[in-house]
Amino acid sequence: MTTMTDTSNAARFREFKMPDVGEGLTEAEILKWYVQPGDTVTDGQVVCEVETAKAAVELPIPFDGVVHELRFPEGTTVDVGQVIIAVDVAPGSGDAAPAPAAEPAPVAQPEPEPEAPKGRQPVLVGYGVSESSTKRRARKGTAAAASAAATAIQSEMNGHAAVVPESRPLAKPPVRKLAKDLGIDLATVVPTGEGGIITREDVHAAAKPVPAQAPAPVAAQAAPAPEALAPAPAVVTTVGARETRIPVKGVRKAIAQAMVGSAFTAPHVTEFVTVDVTRTMKLVAELKEDKDMAGVRVNPLLIIAKALLVAIKRNPEVNAAWDEANQEIVQKHYVNLGIAAATPRGLIVPNIKDAHEQTLPQLAASLGELVSTAREGKTSPAAMAGGTVTITNVGVFGVDTGTPILNPGESAILAVGAIKLQPWVHKGKVKPRQVTTLALSFDHRLVDGELGSKVLADVAAILEQPKRLITWA
Repeated sequence: MTTMTDTSNAARFREFKMPDVGEGLTEAEILKWYVQPGDTVTDGQVVCEVETAKAAVELPIPFDGVVHELRFPEGTTVDVGQVIIAVDVAPGSGDAAPAPAAEPAPVAQPEPEPEAPKGRQPVLVGYGVSESSTKRRARKGTAAAASAAATAIQSEMNGHAAVVPESRPLAKPPVRKLAKDLGIDLATVVPTGEGGIITREDVHAAAKPVPAQAPAPVAAQAAPAPEALAPAPAVVTTVGARETRIPVKGVRKAIAQAMVGSAFTAPHVTEFVTVDVTRTMKLVAELKEDKDMAGVRVNPLLIIAKALLVAIKRNPEVNAAWDEANQEIVQKHYVNLGIAAATPRGLIVPNIKDAHEQTLPQLAASLGELVSTAREGKTSPAAMAGGTVTITNVGVFGVDTGTPILNPGESAILAVGAIKLQPWVHKGKVKPRQVTTLALSFDHRLVDGELGSKVLADVAAILEQPKRLITWA
């Protein structure tokens, strides 16, 4: 961080720190800078795009001025709270400039420890297991920094008023949970976070034995000057004659961790049903011509989404979550309907908030906006948080069906297969009909076979006779 040499300098130069753009995130990768030193910026102007474990997000600057310095190059993973850009908010007022960033003192390293118990590394919702960051910040021992760190931790604890004793190690709740799972005593961990806060990397480091002859880690270096900025080599895809290596980080890494965590935590059960959706396809064609649906996209997914919402209304117990910490089933009285979307950065699952309250035209508009935002890579972390049930449409790839993995924290996911013209017995005769296969995966801790079967059967019945959207609603 830049040290201001006098009061006028402090007032002239302002620093913008990496914000927590999603609840509980600890780091983000700088994907692209939209400004360079010397550029004029205004309050609210987007200066860079960053990728967190949840999404790619554009960051606006909160003040006016002229860019003085970019602290990190594109491709660098930066901890939340680190300064990423300095702005001269009073250009032309003098030749004063902020002093260069002070060289941080070497970070004290923990003594070699015996082999720690090898427990599982849980994937915490909103955090993930972070192992990509190897940079450590110097510990700042000032009383003011320690006080600020304590205040930050208190706010992370959702308003709990308990006072943290001075002897208690400073760490955020997710870090304490990680230490507990790994069998690490936080009192034995050397903190490297700002203000003496113990980070996830500190806990992981304490869990690993240190080789006897291992060289001491190099202290973090000062941020490079603007002209020295260059893409970090760690993010470059390596292409060889026989193989290509792509770094797994950001959204893709978080997705992989979440899927592994879901697959090996929630006992999955998947049921299938094949259904005649000819009447649904006729309804879609009619709605496309309806003036009340003008300006919105009408497709089979819209009717399927509405059918699932009606099925949840008839079987509300399926809309729930498993609270492992409190050993409780949490039933949700709202439906945030997730729609799995394939993007260049991987599969993401944004959701439509309170989808159960939307009319058919409103739901169509929400689906269209969700899909277009996802394709543009502009989905925000907030749009992906809080989902309750998800739909994944594998039929767009010509696939008949699948066994989808639950989105973490949700109870059920519906896979929709391709709709194809097939021979089908209709009114006692074999006729060509539009047919598809549905697959419902659910968490068997929450949803037993009877409940899961009822939900899937209701969705199928509505798609076969879409008038039930009215009679069952």
